Amino acid sequence: MTTTQPRPAIAVTGLRKSFGDHVVLDGLDLTVAGGTVFSLLGANGAGKTTAVKILSTLLRPDAGDVRVAGHDVVREPDAVRAAIGVTGQFSAVDKLLTGAENLRLMADLHHLGRAAGRRRAAELLELFELTEAAGKPAGAYSGGMLRRLDLAMTLVGSPQVIFLDEPTTGLDPRSRRDMWQMVRELVAGGVTIFLTTQYLDEADELADRIAVLDRGRVVAEGTAEQLKRRIPGGHIRLRFADPQSLDAALGVLGEAVRENDAFALRVPSDGSLHSLKTLIGRLDERAVPVDELSVHTPDLDDVFLALTGERTDEKVTA
Repeated sequence: MTTTQPRPAIAVTGLRKSFGDHVVLDGLDLTVAGGTVFSLLGANGAGKTTAVKILSTLLRPDAGDVRVAGHDVVREPDAVRAAIGVTGQFSAVDKLLTGAENLRLMADLHHLGRAAGRRRAAELLELFELTEAAGKPAGAYSGGMLRRLDLAMTLVGSPQVIFLDEPTTGLDPRSRRDMWQMVRELVAGGVTIFLTTQYLDEADELADRIAVLDRGRVVAEGTAEQLKRRIPGGHIRLRFADPQSLDAALGVLGEAVRENDAFALRVPSDGSLHSLKTLIGRLDERAVPVDELSVHTPDLDDVFLALTGERTDEKVTA
């Protein structure tokens, strides 16, 4: 019995794009499963922005096969646009209009009709907890409210795929977490999110899969944990109640490094479950008591630096 694989939300094969003699995308391949969050990280000049513009039909590729929601971006651009939503780094909200008026305007642009447009606007105002502020000019909204309204406007047409560009730039920590929760709820409802962000912790928190783009090519792809395990520096930290237990552990774990200011050891590890089980088994065989155990792996900043050779505080935004 054969099973049919679900159609990917985004499928890119051999994507190429140049500007004059400058090659921006050099044979890019991407596959994004439906109902997931996919994050594309890239340094300035890596080709990230160009890739998103092509996927959202704002730019024509030079070569390659690019399909979004099953539609070819070159031959079927209108079908692609009907299936996607785009929320840019800078809000598309008209601050002179009220929140409700902004949503009704988007409903008109989607040809929903007056009654259907008002219903959809009311639904989204409630979903994004903007009902009380619906009649206020958007210029009076806080940064978090503006981002929520911007995302609500993107959802008026019920898109299958949403491109989120820097969705939490400038937001306070509470507003960032509110936005993260909204993204999770959208994905739980079957929407696919293509995320670009300057905050690597945001990609770590939200993305089901992450691709790192460097010089127009994907240099690494996987889950956040898979990417972290590619980078050396991970370790398991063991803390003991007394020096005798520490010395006993040192006798068992020859590769361990002692910390100077505590009864603690660091054991090199890739952070995998197998390595953790092996370590615990060795200590258990010798009945070595461990007071505390913690696993430490490199973060996405370390991954990005190692894979691109760029400083993450300056270079991850384009």
